[in-house]
Amino acid sequence: MDCSLSGARSICKRLIATAETGDHFMSSLRKNRTGQTSGFSLLEMVMVLALIITLATVSFMSLQPMLRQQRVNNAYNTVLSAMRVARDYSVAQRTSYVVIMDSTTTPHSIRVQPTFVGPQGIQKTVSYSLPTDVGFRVVAGIPTAPSKTPDGFGTGAKAIDFGYTNAGAGVGGSNLIYFCPDGTAQDAAGGVGQCTGNLNGGVVYIARAGELLSSRAITVWGATGRMRGWRLYNGGAGGVIWQRQ
Repeated sequence: MDCSLSGARSICKRLIATAETGDHFMSSLRKNRTGQTSGFSLLEMVMVLALIITLATVSFMSLQPMLRQQRVNNAYNTVLSAMRVARDYSVAQRTSYVVIMDSTTTPHSIRVQPTFVGPQGIQKTVSYSLPTDVGFRVVAGIPTAPSKTPDGFGTGAKAIDFGYTNAGAGVGGSNLIYFCPDGTAQDAAGGVGQCTGNLNGGVVYIARAGELLSSRAITVWGATGRMRGWRLYNGGAGGVIWQRQ
């Protein structure tokens, strides 16, 4: 087309502008196809995964002491709650309940059961299991002097140690205790569950194997059936000591 003609000049300008626009568009497409990034490289993905795994491992390891401590607390609360439930049942239902602790199985367990079966309102036998790494256990190094054991019961020779009078006397070593309608804790001397025997107090120890400061203890006073919780602490130069919870 002869663009020198006056009528064709405007058409030529439009054609030139259109061509320039097309060239610019094609140039952009070529640039996008050759210059843009479309995702992560394999090396980048591997580095991110390695970082995530490292952070997860560090977090898991740092949480382990807290998780172990929580399992000890759970075992302590389970035993204490089971004994309190047995006492509450015996008072409310005017009958006797026995609490039996078993350290011969894995995991260790505690069982609450009515001494007599039949009266209306009597609860069924219930068993509670402790965490597998926590049990009725005496860890070497706990205080053994009579003046330093929890409430003065025994010498820390046995993990489940009931069978003491309120003065701390008696042979101990029993793994069960009866709670009576008047709230007291007794033995079976006057007949199993008859609550005509001797007042029965004692202590039970709970810990993780080999971890001295994981030790917990629960004492029961026969005359009232009341329970106390204890925890072993580092007393500094004086050695470890039991403190009330």
